[in-house]
Amino acid sequence: MLSCRLSRIAGLLVGMMLVAAAFAASVMLGTTEIAPPTFAQALMHYDPSRVAHIIIVTERLPRAVIAALVGASLAIAGALMQTMTRNPLASPGILGINAGAMFFVVIAVSLLPLHAPADYVWAALLGGLVAACLVMMLSRGRQGELSPLRVVLAGVAVTAMFVSFSQGLLIIDRQSFESVLYWLAGSVSGRELSLVVPLLPLFGIALLLCTLLVRHANALLLGDDMAEGLGMRAGTIKLLLGLAVILLAGSSVALAGMIGFVGLIVPHMARGIFGVDHRWLLPACALLGASLLLLADVASRFLMAPQDVPVGVMTALIGTPFFIYLARRKQA
Repeated sequence: MLSCRLSRIAGLLVGMMLVAAAFAASVMLGTTEIAPPTFAQALMHYDPSRVAHIIIVTERLPRAVIAALVGASLAIAGALMQTMTRNPLASPGILGINAGAMFFVVIAVSLLPLHAPADYVWAALLGGLVAACLVMMLSRGRQGELSPLRVVLAGVAVTAMFVSFSQGLLIIDRQSFESVLYWLAGSVSGRELSLVVPLLPLFGIALLLCTLLVRHANALLLGDDMAEGLGMRAGTIKLLLGLAVILLAGSSVALAGMIGFVGLIVPHMARGIFGVDHRWLLPACALLGASLLLLADVASRFLMAPQDVPVGVMTALIGTPFFIYLARRKQA
C-alpha cells in the first residue's frame, strides 16, 4: 500500500516536471525561437523595446497559460463524464457543450454586432451552459435520476440540433463564417490573459466541487445502487459533478474554441498509470491534459511552418486513432 502511494506521488511529480518542460517549450519554441536567458529576463525585467520580450509577454506566455488551463480542465471534465455515464468513450462534448457554444458564437457574429474576442468568450460560455442544462433536463427520469443512456441520447440530439442551426446561419452569412473559422477549429493563439480573469471564479467553483465530491465519485464506480446503499444520493452527486463538467468544459470552449479528444484520451492515459481512484486520477488528468495540449500547440507551429495550424486540428490527429482503438477494444 505504501509503495503504491509512493509510486503515485512520484508519478505526480514527474507529471509536474512534464508540465513545466512543456510550458517552457511552448514559450520558447516557434517561428521565433527564444533562448532561456531571454525568457527569464522578460519575466523579471520586461523591456518593451525588445522584440523578443514583446513576443513572450503578449503572445507566447498567454498562449501557454491558456493551453495549460484548457487542457487540464477538459481532461478533468472528461474523467468525470466517463465516471458519471460509466462509458469509456464519453467526453465533455457528449453534453452538447461544444455545439451549444458554437451556435451562440455564430448568433453573436451573424445576428448581433459582436466581434471582439471577449464577446466570443461570453457567447460561447452561455451557449455551452444552455446546451448542457438542456441535455441534463432531457435525460432526467420520472424520479429525477440521470440515466447514462439518456444522457448520451439527449447529448446526440441536442448536438445535432445546434450544429444544424449553426450551419444554416453560416450558409446564409458566409462573412461570419470566415470571422469565426479559427475559433471553430480550436485555437489558443491570439488570446489575452484578460479573457481568463473573468472565468477564474468558474474554474475555481468547479475545482471546489471536484475536491468535495472526489470520494463520492469513487462510490459511483460501484454503481448507483451501491452508492445509495452507502448512504449517498447518486442523483444529487451526478448533478453536482455535471455542474463541475459544465463549468470546466464550458469555460474551456469559451476560451479556446472547439478542441476535441483531450477529454477522451487523457483520462484513459491517467487510469493506466494511476488507477481509478479519483483522488489520484483527477490531479493526474490535470497534469497530463495540460502537458498534452501544450505539446500539441508546440507541434502545431511546425506542422505547416511558418503558418500556425489550429491546435484543435492537432488534437484531432492524435485523438482519432486513439478513439478508433478504444471503440474496437470495447467491441472485442
